[in-house]
Amino acid sequence: MSVTGLSSLTLETCASIDDIPQEDWQRLAGRSNPFLRQEFFQALEKSGCTTAATGWAPSHLVFRMAGRIVGVAPAFLKSHSMGEYVFDWAWAEAYQRHGLDYYPKLLIAIPFTPSTGPRLLLDPALREQLEPEQLQDLLDTLTHRLGAHSWHLLFPDADDQMLLHHHRELHRLGCQFHWHNHGYRSFEDFLAALNSRKRKSIRKERRLVAEQGISFARFHGRDIPDHVLDAFHVFYQATYLKRGQRPYLNQRFFGLLRTHLPEHLHLVMAAREGEMIAGALFLAGEDTLYGRYWGCLDEYNHLHFETCYYQGIELAMDLGLQHIDAGAQGEHKLVRGFEPVLTHSWHGILHPGFREAIENFTLEEADHVLGYLNDAKSVLPFRQQGKD
Repeated sequence: MSVTGLSSLTLETCASIDDIPQEDWQRLAGRSNPFLRQEFFQALEKSGCTTAATGWAPSHLVFRMAGRIVGVAPAFLKSHSMGEYVFDWAWAEAYQRHGLDYYPKLLIAIPFTPSTGPRLLLDPALREQLEPEQLQDLLDTLTHRLGAHSWHLLFPDADDQMLLHHHRELHRLGCQFHWHNHGYRSFEDFLAALNSRKRKSIRKERRLVAEQGISFARFHGRDIPDHVLDAFHVFYQATYLKRGQRPYLNQRFFGLLRTHLPEHLHLVMAAREGEMIAGALFLAGEDTLYGRYWGCLDEYNHLHFETCYYQGIELAMDLGLQHIDAGAQGEHKLVRGFEPVLTHSWHGILHPGFREAIENFTLEEADHVLGYLNDAKSVLPFRQQGKD
């Protein structure tokens, strides 16, 4: 594509992923990232997980130039802040205390997925010429036109961050814990990189799981039997119901994943005395294994760590993947060899008074996050050079 000027660039929304031609979405999104596949968003819509009724009204962004689609982005008009993992409840409460509406808001993100990746899927020529201030103006104008009060772009990758940095930015930091393969060929290689105390602790955890009579089996794609997928869904639901929350995803969604994105889908199921007792669902990308959903009915010592982390590490190695993104939260990942990484989000607040207040908050928050990141790095369980 040749871009000779941006005067004809427009930004609009589509109320369904099916309104965007498949060839355009695939041309801009590629096929390697499971969360950017058009089939992923179709599964969310067709299963009823992302609808206006659930507070996730699809409003996918479409950039056009001279009538041609030159960019897309997954987006939703939200009536709440659940399922985002960048928490702005305090902002909404402050609006309410002042008699103002915080919702609806425009959310540019992957639903229920706190994983860093591309969000602005732009033609390379457009990305090269689009200035951050121009992008902010487009998003601000669209937000106002939609009757929303703010826009929020969550977990962008480094390329998108370059398009979001400018003098009016409202930038927020977070911290997650990811696993990286530093040349390990086996789980024992990974353990050998840890200090003696942590190495012994992980071996003990794995041994205690085995001593409870728990074994593990893997299932992939269309080879996942119905009864296994059904059991996983029951376990997944239980994790939310135990906390008094409604699950975000339903049985049909997982079935659609198996049908339309089988190459990305992996299940690790735990069994005891011939009965499945827990499971973890992973999605594999080009170089990353995404640990996304987990569940169990009864509690067993160290079962969560084994199913989601240790089995996940072995799965990543077997698939030749170099990185595990295990999602939000979890300092317990740190002592198990998962390293702290920064996450990012950008926010466009239309109300000038609240924008200033929120900017002050994010600057103060960023200092705390950076301090936490440095503290976390200082207690990583890896051996120091020349020491065990």
